[in-house]
Amino acid sequence: MKESVYTNNGYEDREDYLENLADNYGVPPMVIYEIADLLGENEDFDGLVSSLEDFADIGLLDWE
Repeated sequence: MKESVYTNNGYEDREDYLENLADNYGVPPMVIYEIADLLGENEDFDGLVSSLEDFADIGLLDWE
C-alpha cells in the first residue's frame, strides 16, 4: 500500500478519514465532504478540524 498522510495517520485513504470525522461529529458524511471540498485537501488535518470544532462549538453541527 502506498503511504500517504492518511495512511500515516491510521486511515485507509481520504474517504476513510472523512467518514471517520463524520462519525466523530455525528453528522452525515456529505456535510464533512462539502466543508472539506471548500477548504481543499491540504487543510484536511488542520483547517478542516479547526472549522469542525468551531462549528460544533456554536451548534452548527447539531444534527437530529
